[in-house]
Amino acid sequence: MPMNRQLTPADRLLSTLNRGLSLLAERGSGTGRSNPGKTQAEAGDADDASRRHIAGLMRINHAGEVAAQALYHGQALVARNPQTRQQLLAAAREEHDHLRWCEERLHELNDAPSRLQPLWYAGSFAIGAAAGLAGDRWSLGFIDETERQVSEHLGEHLQQLPEQDQRSRAILEQMRRDEERHGREAREAGGQPLPAPVKGLMRQVARVMKFGAYRI
Repeated sequence: MPMNRQLTPADRLLSTLNRGLSLLAERGSGTGRSNPGKTQAEAGDADDASRRHIAGLMRINHAGEVAAQALYHGQALVARNPQTRQQLLAAAREEHDHLRWCEERLHELNDAPSRLQPLWYAGSFAIGAAAGLAGDRWSLGFIDETERQVSEHLGEHLQQLPEQDQRSRAILEQMRRDEERHGREAREAGGQPLPAPVKGLMRQVARVMKFGAYRI
C-alpha cells in the first residue's frame, strides 16, 4: 500500500470518530505542555463552599474544552482546504492541553468533569461540521467568534476566583492567551465575520452548557 495515499472522506470520518472516542476515554494527546498551575502553591484555607465553586468553574472550562475539540474535529472533517484542516487540528491539539490541565485541577479539588461530556461532544461536533460545510472562510470566522466568547467567559471566571487560588488562575490565564491567539490566527487566515444573530445564538448555546456543566 502506498505510504502517502490520499485520505478519502471515509478515512477522515473514521479518524475523526477515533479522536472523539479517545478524547472521551481520556486517551487523547495534546502538545505535551506542562500544566502552568503546577508551579503555584496550593491555597490551603478555602472553605468547602469556595472549593465547590472553584470546581464548578473548572468543570465549565473542562466542558468548554471538550466542546472546542468537537468543534475543531467537525470543522476539520469537512474543510475544503488542506491547510485549513491542518490549522484546525493543530489548534485542537493545544485545546487538549487545556482539557488535561482542567481535569488535573478538578482532581486536585477532589471533584470530577461533567458527566454530560458525550452530549457536549456530539452537539459541538454537529455544530462544527455545519459551520465547516458553509465554507472555510465561514468556518474560520466561527472559530474567531468562538474564541472571542471563550476569552470573555475566561475573564469572568478569573474575576470570580478567590485571590489565593493561584493554581486555577495560572491555568485560566494561559488558556485565555491561547484562545486569543487561535482567534487571531483564524482572522489572519481569512475568517469571515459572523452575522449578529449567529453570534447571539452561540451565546445562548454557551449559557446552556455552562449552566449544565457547573452542576452535573
